[in-house]
Amino acid sequence: MALSKQDINQIEAHGISEEQVYFQLKQIEKGFPFLKLESAASIDKGIIAPKEDEQDKYVNIWNDYKNEGHKIVKFVPASGAASRMFKNMFAFLSATYNVPTTDFEKDFFDNIKKFAFKKELCDKCKANDDHCITELMKEGKYKNIVANMLNENGLNYGSLPKGLLLFHNYEDGPRTPMEEHLVEAALYASSKGKANVHFTVSHSHLDLFKAKVAEKINKYSEKFGVEYNITFSEQKPSTDTIAANPDNTPFRNEDDSLLFRPGGHGALIENLNEIDADIVFIKNIDNVVPDRLKDETVKYKQILAGILVDLQNKTFEYLRLLDSGKYNHAKLEEIIRFVQRDLCCRKQDIKDLEDADLVIYLRKKLNRPMRACGVVKNVGEPGGGPFLTYNQDGTVSLQILESCQIDTNNAEYMDMFKNGTHFNPVDLVCAIKDYKGNDFNLPEYVDRNTGFISSKSKNGKDLKALELPGLWNGAMSDWNTVFVEVPLETFNPVKTVNDLLREKHQ
Repeated sequence: MALSKQDINQIEAHGISEEQVYFQLKQIEKGFPFLKLESAASIDKGIIAPKEDEQDKYVNIWNDYKNEGHKIVKFVPASGAASRMFKNMFAFLSATYNVPTTDFEKDFFDNIKKFAFKKELCDKCKANDDHCITELMKEGKYKNIVANMLNENGLNYGSLPKGLLLFHNYEDGPRTPMEEHLVEAALYASSKGKANVHFTVSHSHLDLFKAKVAEKINKYSEKFGVEYNITFSEQKPSTDTIAANPDNTPFRNEDDSLLFRPGGHGALIENLNEIDADIVFIKNIDNVVPDRLKDETVKYKQILAGILVDLQNKTFEYLRLLDSGKYNHAKLEEIIRFVQRDLCCRKQDIKDLEDADLVIYLRKKLNRPMRACGVVKNVGEPGGGPFLTYNQDGTVSLQILESCQIDTNNAEYMDMFKNGTHFNPVDLVCAIKDYKGNDFNLPEYVDRNTGFISSKSKNGKDLKALELPGLWNGAMSDWNTVFVEVPLETFNPVKTVNDLLREKHQ
Protein backbone atom coordinates (compact mmCIF):
# COMPACT_ATOMS: atom_id res chain seq x y z
CA MET A 1 0.00 0.00 0.00
CA ALA A 2 1.52 3.31 -1.09
CA LEU A 3 0.76 6.70 0.41
CA SER A 4 0.39 9.72 -1.84
CA LYS A 5 2.44 12.91 -1.54
CA GLN A 6 -0.68 14.58 -0.12
CA ASP A 7 -0.94 11.80 2.52
CA ILE A 8 2.71 12.22 3.50
CA ASN A 9 2.30 16.00 3.84
CA GLN A 10 -0.70 15.42 6.11
CA ILE A 11 1.22 12.87 8.18
CA GLU A 12 4.20 15.18 8.63
CA ALA A 13 1.90 18.09 9.59
CA HIS A 14 0.59 15.85 12.35
CA GLY A 15 4.11 15.39 13.71
CA ILE A 16 4.09 11.69 12.82
CA SER A 17 6.53 9.88 10.54
CA GLU A 18 5.57 7.82 7.51
CA GLU A 19 7.23 4.79 9.19
CA GLN A 20 4.99 5.22 12.25
CA VAL A 21 1.88 5.16 10.09
CA TYR A 22 2.97 1.95 8.34
CA PHE A 23 3.82 0.45 11.73
CA GLN A 24 0.41 1.40 13.13
CA LEU A 25 -1.39 -0.09 10.12
CA LYS A 26 0.55 -3.35 10.66
CA GLN A 27 -0.46 -3.30 14.34
CA ILE A 28 -4.10 -2.88 13.33
CA GLU A 29 -3.82 -5.78 10.89
CA LYS A 30 -2.02 -8.13 13.31
CA GLY A 31 -3.73 -7.06 16.52
CA PHE A 32 -2.04 -7.31 19.90
CA PRO A 33 -1.03 -10.41 21.85
CA PHE A 34 -2.93 -11.22 25.03
CA LEU A 35 -0.94 -11.06 28.22
CA LYS A 36 0.22 -14.18 30.02
CA LEU A 37 -1.13 -14.16 33.57
CA GLU A 38 0.15 -15.84 36.70
CA SER A 39 -2.75 -14.83 38.95
CA ALA A 40 -4.98 -12.00 40.07
CA ALA A 41 -3.35 -9.94 42.81
CA SER A 42 -4.85 -10.17 46.28
CA ILE A 43 -4.03 -9.34 49.89
CA ASP A 44 -0.59 -10.81 50.70
CA LYS A 45 -0.21 -11.66 47.02
CA GLY A 46 0.87 -8.30 45.67
CA ILE A 47 -1.60 -6.09 47.56
CA ILE A 48 -0.60 -4.37 50.81
CA ALA A 49 -3.30 -3.63 53.42
CA PRO A 50 -1.49 -1.50 56.01
CA LYS A 51 -2.65 -1.85 59.61
CA GLU A 52 -3.41 1.22 61.74
CA ASP A 53 0.07 1.60 63.24
CA GLU A 54 1.61 1.18 59.76
CA GLN A 55 -0.79 3.78 58.37
CA ASP A 56 0.45 6.32 60.92
CA LYS A 57 4.04 5.46 60.05
CA TYR A 58 3.49 6.09 56.33
CA VAL A 59 1.57 9.34 56.92
CA ASN A 60 4.53 10.57 58.99
CA ILE A 61 7.01 9.51 56.31
CA TRP A 62 5.02 11.49 53.76
CA ASN A 63 4.75 14.60 55.92
CA ASP A 64 8.51 14.50 56.62
CA TYR A 65 9.14 14.19 52.88
CA LYS A 66 6.89 17.18 52.13
CA ASN A 67 8.68 19.25 54.77
CA GLU A 68 11.99 18.62 53.01
CA GLY A 69 10.71 20.77 50.12
CA HIS A 70 10.53 18.21 47.32
CA LYS A 71 8.56 19.18 44.23
CA ILE A 72 5.15 17.48 44.21
CA VAL A 73 2.64 17.72 41.36
CA LYS A 74 -1.00 16.69 41.15
CA PHE A 75 -1.59 15.47 37.57
CA VAL A 76 -5.26 15.40 36.55
CA PRO A 77 -6.39 13.96 33.18
CA ALA A 78 -9.25 16.35 32.41
CA SER A 79 -9.63 16.37 28.64
CA GLY A 80 -12.90 14.45 28.42
CA ALA A 81 -16.11 16.20 27.42
CA ALA A 82 -19.16 15.57 29.60
CA SER A 83 -21.35 14.40 26.70
CA ARG A 84 -21.30 10.73 27.83
CA MET A 85 -22.44 11.83 31.27
CA PHE A 86 -25.68 13.04 29.70
CA LYS A 87 -26.26 10.17 27.27
CA ASN A 88 -29.63 9.32 28.89
CA MET A 89 -30.78 12.94 28.81
CA PHE A 90 -29.81 13.37 25.15
CA ALA A 91 -31.90 10.24 24.49
CA PHE A 92 -34.85 11.85 26.32
CA LEU A 93 -34.57 14.98 24.16
CA SER A 94 -34.90 12.91 20.98
CA ALA A 95 -37.51 10.47 22.35
CA THR A 96 -41.05 10.36 20.93
CA TYR A 97 -42.55 10.90 24.42
CA ASN A 98 -42.42 14.20 26.34
CA VAL A 99 -42.64 13.22 30.01
CA PRO A 100 -40.09 11.29 32.11
CA THR A 101 -40.65 7.61 31.33
CA THR A 102 -37.51 5.62 32.12
CA ASP A 103 -36.31 5.12 35.72
CA PHE A 104 -33.30 7.28 34.93
CA GLU A 105 -35.45 10.17 33.66
CA LYS A 106 -37.82 9.95 36.63
CA ASP A 107 -34.90 9.89 39.07
CA PHE A 108 -33.41 12.98 37.41
CA PHE A 109 -36.57 15.08 37.61
CA ASP A 110 -37.72 13.80 41.02
CA ASN A 111 -34.41 14.98 42.49
CA ILE A 112 -33.63 17.95 40.30
CA LYS A 113 -33.41 20.30 43.29
CA LYS A 114 -30.46 18.31 44.66
CA PHE A 115 -28.12 19.08 41.76
CA ALA A 116 -25.43 21.68 42.44
CA PHE A 117 -26.23 23.30 39.07
CA LYS A 118 -29.94 23.68 39.89
CA LYS A 119 -29.85 27.47 40.48
CA GLU A 120 -27.85 28.16 37.30
CA LEU A 121 -30.19 25.90 35.33
CA CYS A 122 -33.24 27.66 36.75
CA ASP A 123 -31.76 31.02 35.71
CA LYS A 124 -31.29 29.74 32.14
CA CYS A 125 -34.87 28.43 32.06
CA LYS A 126 -36.14 31.86 33.13
CA ALA A 127 -33.96 33.62 30.55
CA ASN A 128 -34.88 31.33 27.66
CA ASP A 129 -38.44 30.21 28.52
CA ASP A 130 -39.68 32.87 30.96
CA HIS A 131 -40.43 30.15 33.52
CA CYS A 132 -38.52 28.54 36.38
CA ILE A 133 -37.88 24.79 36.55
CA THR A 134 -40.91 24.15 38.79
CA GLU A 135 -43.28 25.98 36.44
CA LEU A 136 -41.92 24.20 33.35
CA MET A 137 -42.41 20.84 35.07
CA LYS A 138 -46.00 21.74 35.99
CA GLU A 139 -46.65 22.55 32.34
CA GLY A 140 -45.09 19.27 31.22
CA LYS A 141 -42.22 21.06 29.47
CA TYR A 142 -39.56 18.67 30.72
CA LYS A 143 -37.62 18.77 27.48
CA ASN A 144 -37.23 22.54 27.76
CA ILE A 145 -35.41 22.00 31.05
CA VAL A 146 -33.10 19.38 29.53
CA ALA A 147 -32.44 21.60 26.51
CA ASN A 148 -31.47 24.46 28.84
CA MET A 149 -29.05 22.11 30.59
CA LEU A 150 -27.40 20.62 27.50
CA ASN A 151 -27.57 23.17 24.69
CA GLU A 152 -25.25 26.04 23.88
CA ASN A 153 -27.78 28.77 24.71
CA GLY A 154 -28.25 27.17 28.15
CA LEU A 155 -25.61 25.75 30.48
CA ASN A 156 -24.00 23.96 27.50
CA TYR A 157 -23.32 20.91 29.70
CA GLY A 158 -23.55 18.63 26.66
CA SER A 159 -20.32 20.13 25.29
CA LEU A 160 -18.40 21.39 28.32
CA PRO A 161 -15.56 19.39 29.89
CA LYS A 162 -16.59 17.34 32.91
CA GLY A 163 -14.10 19.27 35.05
CA LEU A 164 -16.06 22.51 34.69
CA LEU A 165 -19.55 21.26 35.61
CA LEU A 166 -21.00 22.13 39.00
CA PHE A 167 -20.74 18.97 41.11
CA HIS A 168 -21.10 19.84 44.81
CA ASN A 169 -23.05 22.37 46.87
CA TYR A 170 -21.44 24.53 49.57
CA GLU A 171 -22.64 27.48 51.62
CA ASP A 172 -20.31 29.80 49.70
CA GLY A 173 -21.47 28.45 46.32
CA PRO A 174 -21.22 25.27 44.23
CA ARG A 175 -17.89 23.79 43.15
CA THR A 176 -16.60 22.16 39.98
CA PRO A 177 -14.36 19.06 40.03
CA MET A 178 -11.49 21.32 38.98
CA GLU A 179 -11.92 23.27 42.22
CA GLU A 180 -12.15 20.07 44.28
CA HIS A 181 -8.76 19.05 42.89
CA LEU A 182 -7.31 22.41 43.93
CA VAL A 183 -8.59 21.74 47.44
CA GLU A 184 -7.11 18.23 47.45
CA ALA A 185 -3.75 19.54 46.26
CA ALA A 186 -3.60 21.91 49.23
CA LEU A 187 -4.52 19.13 51.67
CA TYR A 188 -2.00 16.43 50.70
CA ALA A 189 0.18 17.50 47.75
CA SER A 190 1.58 20.87 48.85
CA SER A 191 5.14 21.42 50.01
CA LYS A 192 6.61 24.49 51.69
CA GLY A 193 3.37 26.42 51.06
CA LYS A 194 3.25 25.64 47.32
CA ALA A 195 0.76 23.43 45.48
CA ASN A 196 1.41 22.41 41.87
CA VAL A 197 -1.53 21.15 39.82
CA HIS A 198 -1.37 20.11 36.17
CA PHE A 199 -4.49 19.52 34.09
CA THR A 200 -4.41 17.80 30.70
CA VAL A 201 -7.20 19.38 28.66
CA SER A 202 -8.46 19.38 25.09
CA HIS A 203 -7.53 22.36 22.93
CA SER A 204 -11.14 23.51 22.62
CA HIS A 205 -11.51 23.68 26.43
CA LEU A 206 -8.16 25.24 27.35
CA ASP A 207 -9.37 28.84 27.52
CA LEU A 208 -12.42 27.82 29.58
CA PHE A 209 -10.19 26.07 32.12
CA LYS A 210 -7.80 29.00 32.31
CA ALA A 211 -10.68 31.43 32.84
CA LYS A 212 -12.20 29.30 35.62
CA VAL A 213 -8.83 28.92 37.36
CA ALA A 214 -8.24 32.68 37.17
CA GLU A 215 -11.69 33.24 38.67
CA LYS A 216 -11.24 30.80 41.58
CA ILE A 217 -7.54 30.57 42.43
CA ASN A 218 -7.37 33.44 44.92
CA LYS A 219 -10.30 32.02 46.89
CA TYR A 220 -8.53 28.72 47.53
CA SER A 221 -5.13 30.31 47.95
CA GLU A 222 -6.48 32.39 50.83
CA LYS A 223 -8.57 29.53 52.26
CA PHE A 224 -5.64 27.10 52.53
CA GLY A 225 -2.68 29.47 52.77
CA VAL A 226 -0.93 28.03 49.73
CA GLU A 227 0.49 29.48 46.55
CA TYR A 228 -0.86 27.58 43.56
CA ASN A 229 1.06 26.90 40.38
CA ILE A 230 -1.54 25.70 37.85
CA THR A 231 -0.33 24.43 34.48
CA PHE A 232 -2.02 22.86 31.48
CA SER A 233 -1.09 20.67 28.55
CA GLU A 234 -2.94 19.21 25.59
CA GLN A 235 -2.70 15.73 24.14
CA LYS A 236 -0.06 15.96 21.42
CA PRO A 237 -1.21 15.51 17.79
CA SER A 238 1.88 13.31 17.32
CA THR A 239 0.26 10.73 19.63
CA ASP A 240 -2.80 10.42 17.37
CA THR A 241 -3.15 7.13 15.53
CA ILE A 242 -4.25 6.31 12.00
CA ALA A 243 -7.73 4.85 11.54
CA ALA A 244 -8.27 1.88 9.24
CA ASN A 245 -11.13 0.33 7.29
CA PRO A 246 -12.29 -3.18 8.24
CA ASP A 247 -9.94 -4.51 5.50
CA ASN A 248 -7.00 -2.74 7.25
CA THR A 249 -6.46 -0.11 4.54
CA PRO A 250 -6.29 3.53 5.71
CA PHE A 251 -9.71 5.04 6.46
CA ARG A 252 -10.34 8.19 4.47
CA ASN A 253 -12.56 11.18 5.15
CA GLU A 254 -15.02 12.43 2.56
CA ASP A 255 -12.34 14.77 1.19
CA ASP A 256 -10.01 11.75 0.74
CA SER A 257 -7.72 12.83 3.61
CA LEU A 258 -6.49 10.28 6.15
CA LEU A 259 -8.33 10.06 9.46
CA PHE A 260 -6.24 10.34 12.63
CA ARG A 261 -7.82 9.78 16.03
CA PRO A 262 -6.64 10.55 19.57
CA GLY A 263 -4.66 7.57 20.84
CA GLY A 264 -6.47 7.27 24.19
CA HIS A 265 -5.26 8.19 27.67
CA GLY A 266 -2.01 6.29 27.05
CA ALA A 267 -0.92 9.28 24.95
CA LEU A 268 -0.65 11.24 28.19
CA ILE A 269 2.60 9.45 29.06
CA GLU A 270 4.18 12.12 26.82
CA ASN A 271 2.57 14.87 28.93
CA LEU A 272 3.60 13.18 32.16
CA ASN A 273 7.14 12.89 30.81
CA GLU A 274 7.37 16.69 30.64
CA ILE A 275 6.38 17.20 34.28
CA ASP A 276 9.25 18.37 36.47
CA ALA A 277 8.55 16.71 39.82
CA ASP A 278 9.90 14.26 42.35
CA ILE A 279 6.47 12.81 43.13
CA VAL A 280 3.30 12.97 41.01
CA PHE A 281 -0.25 12.14 42.14
CA ILE A 282 -2.54 10.94 39.33
CA LYS A 283 -6.30 10.90 39.76
CA ASN A 284 -9.19 11.26 37.30
CA ILE A 285 -11.07 14.55 37.14
CA ASP A 286 -14.46 13.13 38.19
CA ASN A 287 -13.31 11.13 41.24
CA VAL A 288 -13.90 13.82 43.89
CA VAL A 289 -16.09 14.21 46.98
CA PRO A 290 -17.31 17.18 49.04
CA ASP A 291 -15.19 18.47 51.93
CA ARG A 292 -17.19 16.55 54.55
CA LEU A 293 -15.86 13.28 53.07
CA LYS A 294 -12.32 14.33 52.16
CA ASP A 295 -10.58 13.16 55.35
CA GLU A 296 -10.44 9.52 54.21
CA THR A 297 -9.20 10.49 50.75
CA VAL A 298 -6.47 12.70 52.19
CA LYS A 299 -5.38 10.07 54.71
CA TYR A 300 -4.99 7.34 52.10
CA LYS A 301 -3.27 9.62 49.62
CA GLN A 302 -0.69 10.28 52.33
CA ILE A 303 -0.40 6.54 53.06
CA LEU A 304 0.14 5.75 49.35
CA ALA A 305 2.76 8.48 49.07
CA GLY A 306 4.46 7.38 52.31
CA ILE A 307 4.72 3.79 51.08
CA LEU A 308 6.16 5.02 47.78
CA VAL A 309 8.75 7.25 49.47
CA ASP A 310 9.74 4.46 51.89
CA LEU A 311 10.29 2.02 49.02
CA GLN A 312 12.10 4.65 46.96
CA ASN A 313 14.51 5.39 49.84
CA LYS A 314 15.41 1.70 50.13
CA THR A 315 15.74 1.39 46.35
CA PHE A 316 18.08 4.40 46.18
CA GLU A 317 20.16 2.99 49.05
CA TYR A 318 20.62 -0.32 47.22
CA LEU A 319 21.48 1.39 43.93
CA ARG A 320 24.18 3.49 45.60
CA LEU A 321 25.56 0.33 47.19
CA LEU A 322 25.67 -1.47 43.83
CA ASP A 323 27.39 1.56 42.28
CA SER A 324 30.01 1.59 45.04
CA GLY A 325 30.98 -2.05 44.47
CA LYS A 326 31.16 -2.51 48.26
CA TYR A 327 28.82 -5.46 48.57
CA ASN A 328 29.11 -9.18 49.16
CA HIS A 329 26.92 -12.09 48.08
CA ALA A 330 24.87 -11.90 51.30
CA LYS A 331 24.04 -8.27 50.48
CA LEU A 332 23.01 -9.25 46.96
CA GLU A 333 20.66 -11.84 48.44
CA GLU A 334 19.16 -9.11 50.64
CA ILE A 335 18.54 -6.99 47.53
CA ILE A 336 16.97 -10.00 45.76
CA ARG A 337 14.55 -10.42 48.68
CA PHE A 338 13.64 -6.72 48.47
CA VAL A 339 13.00 -6.87 44.71
CA GLN A 340 10.94 -10.06 45.04
CA ARG A 341 9.06 -9.38 48.28
CA ASP A 342 8.64 -5.60 48.39
CA LEU A 343 8.60 -4.78 44.67
CA CYS A 344 6.86 -8.05 43.68
CA CYS A 345 9.18 -8.65 40.73
CA ARG A 346 10.33 -12.26 40.40
CA LYS A 347 12.73 -14.05 38.05
CA GLN A 348 12.42 -17.83 38.08
CA ASP A 349 16.05 -18.63 37.21
CA ILE A 350 17.64 -15.89 39.32
CA LYS A 351 19.70 -18.45 41.29
CA ASP A 352 21.47 -19.46 38.09
CA LEU A 353 22.97 -15.99 37.59
CA GLU A 354 26.62 -15.31 38.42
CA ASP A 355 27.16 -12.34 40.73
CA ALA A 356 28.25 -10.04 37.88
CA ASP A 357 25.08 -10.82 35.88
CA LEU A 358 23.00 -10.64 39.05
CA VAL A 359 24.19 -7.10 39.71
CA ILE A 360 23.25 -6.04 36.15
CA TYR A 361 19.80 -7.60 36.56
CA LEU A 362 19.15 -6.07 40.00
CA ARG A 363 20.34 -2.66 38.93
CA LYS A 364 18.02 -2.70 35.94
CA LYS A 365 15.01 -3.69 38.06
CA LEU A 366 15.75 -1.13 40.77
CA ASN A 367 16.62 1.84 38.54
CA ARG A 368 13.27 2.59 36.92
CA PRO A 369 10.14 4.68 37.65
CA MET A 370 8.04 3.57 40.60
CA ARG A 371 4.35 3.84 41.47
CA ALA A 372 2.08 3.00 44.37
CA CYS A 373 -1.43 2.26 43.12
CA GLY A 374 -4.51 2.35 45.30
CA VAL A 375 -6.91 -0.54 44.65
CA VAL A 376 -10.41 -0.99 46.08
CA LYS A 377 -12.41 -4.11 46.77
CA ASN A 378 -14.17 -5.36 43.66
CA VAL A 379 -17.85 -4.39 43.65
CA GLY A 380 -18.50 -5.13 39.98
CA GLU A 381 -17.55 -1.75 38.49
CA PRO A 382 -16.38 -2.02 34.85
CA GLY A 383 -12.66 -1.53 34.31
CA GLY A 384 -9.24 -2.90 35.07
CA GLY A 385 -7.80 -4.85 37.94
CA PRO A 386 -4.46 -5.77 39.55
CA PHE A 387 -2.67 -8.89 38.29
CA LEU A 388 0.65 -10.69 38.45
CA THR A 389 1.69 -11.04 34.81
CA TYR A 390 4.62 -12.33 32.79
CA ASN A 391 6.81 -9.70 31.13
CA GLN A 392 8.71 -10.03 27.87
CA ASP A 393 11.96 -10.69 29.77
CA GLY A 394 10.37 -13.67 31.55
CA THR A 395 9.97 -11.94 34.90
CA VAL A 396 6.65 -11.76 36.74
CA SER A 397 5.48 -8.39 38.08
CA LEU A 398 2.39 -6.44 39.08
CA GLN A 399 0.32 -4.82 36.34
CA ILE A 400 -3.07 -3.14 35.98
CA LEU A 401 -4.96 -4.90 33.20
CA GLU A 402 -8.08 -4.09 31.22
CA SER A 403 -10.46 -6.83 30.09
CA CYS A 404 -9.39 -6.35 26.44
CA GLN A 405 -5.85 -7.51 27.35
CA ILE A 406 -7.10 -10.91 28.52
CA ASP A 407 -7.81 -13.88 26.25
CA THR A 408 -11.56 -14.44 26.69
CA ASN A 409 -11.16 -17.99 25.34
CA ASN A 410 -8.89 -18.89 28.26
CA ALA A 411 -11.27 -20.10 30.97
CA GLU A 412 -8.60 -19.92 33.70
CA TYR A 413 -7.78 -16.28 32.87
CA MET A 414 -11.43 -15.27 32.66
CA ASP A 415 -12.02 -16.86 36.05
CA MET A 416 -9.14 -14.78 37.45
CA PHE A 417 -10.62 -11.63 35.96
CA LYS A 418 -14.21 -12.25 37.06
CA ASN A 419 -13.29 -13.39 40.57
CA GLY A 420 -10.52 -10.87 41.24
CA THR A 421 -10.82 -9.39 44.71
CA HIS A 422 -9.81 -5.85 43.75
CA PHE A 423 -10.45 -3.14 41.16
CA ASN A 424 -8.35 -0.26 39.81
CA PRO A 425 -9.87 3.15 40.65
CA VAL A 426 -7.01 5.12 39.00
CA ASP A 427 -5.37 6.30 42.20
CA LEU A 428 -1.62 6.53 41.59
CA VAL A 429 1.38 8.14 43.24
CA CYS A 430 4.44 8.11 41.00
CA ALA A 431 8.17 8.67 41.48
CA ILE A 432 9.69 9.75 38.17
CA LYS A 433 13.30 10.70 39.02
CA ASP A 434 16.23 8.34 39.48
CA TYR A 435 18.53 8.07 42.50
CA LYS A 436 20.81 10.74 41.06
CA GLY A 437 17.94 13.21 40.66
CA ASN A 438 17.67 12.80 36.88
CA ASP A 439 14.34 12.47 35.09
CA PHE A 440 13.45 9.05 33.76
CA ASN A 441 12.49 9.11 30.07
CA LEU A 442 9.06 7.58 30.60
CA PRO A 443 8.31 6.51 26.99
CA GLU A 444 11.22 4.04 27.31
CA TYR A 445 9.18 2.08 29.87
CA VAL A 446 6.08 1.59 27.70
CA ASP A 447 5.21 -1.92 26.51
CA ARG A 448 4.23 -1.20 22.90
CA ASN A 449 2.58 -4.62 22.63
CA THR A 450 -0.21 -3.71 25.05
CA GLY A 451 -2.37 -1.46 22.87
CA PHE A 452 -5.69 -2.62 21.54
CA ILE A 453 -7.99 -2.24 18.55
CA SER A 454 -11.54 -0.96 19.00
CA SER A 455 -14.43 -0.77 16.54
CA LYS A 456 -15.78 2.72 15.82
CA SER A 457 -17.64 4.45 13.04
CA LYS A 458 -17.58 7.81 11.28
CA ASN A 459 -20.25 9.19 8.97
CA GLY A 460 -21.94 5.80 9.05
CA LYS A 461 -18.79 3.91 7.98
CA ASP A 462 -17.18 1.29 10.23
CA LEU A 463 -13.54 1.74 11.14
CA LYS A 464 -10.79 0.23 13.28
CA ALA A 465 -9.23 2.52 15.87
CA LEU A 466 -5.81 1.93 17.43
CA GLU A 467 -5.58 2.71 21.15
CA LEU A 468 -2.11 3.26 22.58
CA PRO A 469 -1.05 1.32 25.70
CA GLY A 470 -3.13 2.86 28.52
CA LEU A 471 -1.53 5.39 30.84
CA TRP A 472 -1.78 3.18 33.93
CA ASN A 473 -1.68 -0.07 31.92
CA GLY A 474 0.93 -0.71 29.24
CA ALA A 475 2.35 2.82 29.34
CA MET A 476 3.67 2.05 32.85
CA SER A 477 4.34 -1.63 32.20
CA ASP A 478 8.07 -1.50 32.99
CA TRP A 479 7.72 0.49 36.22
CA ASN A 480 8.16 -0.89 39.71
CA THR A 481 4.60 -1.24 40.99
CA VAL A 482 3.05 -1.82 44.40
CA PHE A 483 -0.67 -2.15 45.09
CA VAL A 484 -2.22 -0.78 48.27
CA GLU A 485 -5.78 -1.45 49.40
CA VAL A 486 -7.70 1.81 49.90
CA PRO A 487 -11.29 2.16 51.14
CA LEU A 488 -14.12 2.02 48.63
CA GLU A 489 -15.21 5.42 50.05
CA THR A 490 -12.24 7.00 48.25
CA PHE A 491 -13.63 5.93 44.86
CA ASN A 492 -16.55 8.09 43.76
CA PRO A 493 -16.49 8.60 39.99
CA VAL A 494 -19.29 10.43 38.19
CA LYS A 495 -20.11 8.53 35.00
CA THR A 496 -23.73 9.74 34.59
CA VAL A 497 -25.44 12.92 35.75
CA ASN A 498 -27.54 10.89 38.21
CA ASP A 499 -24.36 9.72 39.97
CA LEU A 500 -24.34 13.24 41.43
CA LEU A 501 -27.47 12.25 43.37
CA ARG A 502 -25.54 9.62 45.31
CA GLU A 503 -25.14 10.38 49.00
CA LYS A 504 -21.37 10.74 48.52
CA HIS A 505 -21.89 13.74 46.22
CA GLN A 506 -24.57 15.48 48.26
